[in-house]
Amino acid sequence: MQRIGIIGGGIRGRLYAQSLDGFPGASVEAVCDLSRDVAEETAALARVPAFTDHRRMLDETALDAVIVATPDFAHRDAAVDAASRGLHLLIEKPLATTAEDAAAIGAAVREAGVACMVGFENRWNPAVRHIHDLAAGGELGQVLTQNILLSNSWYVPTRMLSWAAKSSPAWFLMSHTADAAMWVAGRPVETVFARGSRGRLAERGVDTWDVVHALLTFEGGGTANLTSTWVLPDSLPSIVDFQYQAVGDASAVSVDLQDQSIRHAAPGGYRWPGMLGGEIDGRLQGPPTWMVQHFVTELEAGRPLSPGLDVGARVTDVVLAVHESLRTGEIVRTGTAAATPEAAA
Repeated sequence: MQRIGIIGGGIRGRLYAQSLDGFPGASVEAVCDLSRDVAEETAALARVPAFTDHRRMLDETALDAVIVATPDFAHRDAAVDAASRGLHLLIEKPLATTAEDAAAIGAAVREAGVACMVGFENRWNPAVRHIHDLAAGGELGQVLTQNILLSNSWYVPTRMLSWAAKSSPAWFLMSHTADAAMWVAGRPVETVFARGSRGRLAERGVDTWDVVHALLTFEGGGTANLTSTWVLPDSLPSIVDFQYQAVGDASAVSVDLQDQSIRHAAPGGYRWPGMLGGEIDGRLQGPPTWMVQHFVTELEAGRPLSPGLDVGARVTDVVLAVHESLRTGEIVRTGTAAATPEAAA
């Protein structure tokens, strides 16, 4: 039985607590959040103690593993402190938003000899996994290019995320698509060229990028075009727009992950309900649920965790390069942006 502590009791922490409730081999033992109200609300769902100091939770609770579900920029302290106590880790994507934080987490994990998984949930998204499997099985031939759009409506940065100004569409969304693109290509990114715009979110008090485009080139050939925005109209039937196309020299595949085959016209408006989430027989379903359950299952079986630190570090490096290219207007080789503090902005 894996005794799990959750650091970060907001939307994701609550989802993970619900996903593990009654799941074989898992027992959520404690929840921590800086907000006492948030910690107590999520802890009540899991019927466990609530903490506002993660170090107290780690010291006072018998645990085997910790889920770090804090905001993008706030993973380092929780991850390092948990690893130093010999606890295995599931860390929300991105692994970190600075090279220094990624290196510190990596060093702590390696020194402690604990297992670490980074939460790139789209590896459990059936459509994205199908694209990967087509590529890995050779049915696409050589993957020549990928076009991936993952965007949100205004609601996400202005109402859902209180910390959006400390993040960006690249950190929050493009970390997903950069991972997917490398997973499907089967090779790392060599260079990044990015363009974007900002100003409209800043007018609403959220000073970050409105739109980010990035052209990735891979070692050994191939490209990926990534687009992420935080300024889609709130009138859209979903707060998420997700389109994915992979083109090989033998075949091509594309999916629309916004329209999941259900369209509901009702007095309150027109909606496309997401069929990859929600509950069946009172139990949560969907990629993040399947991901955290996989984490527990692999720990119980003593198998290596994937995607691991190496994947998380590569994605952080790519998104740092995106921000450095946005800043300079230049093509950036991966691995060089980490030396530039402005790349995290």
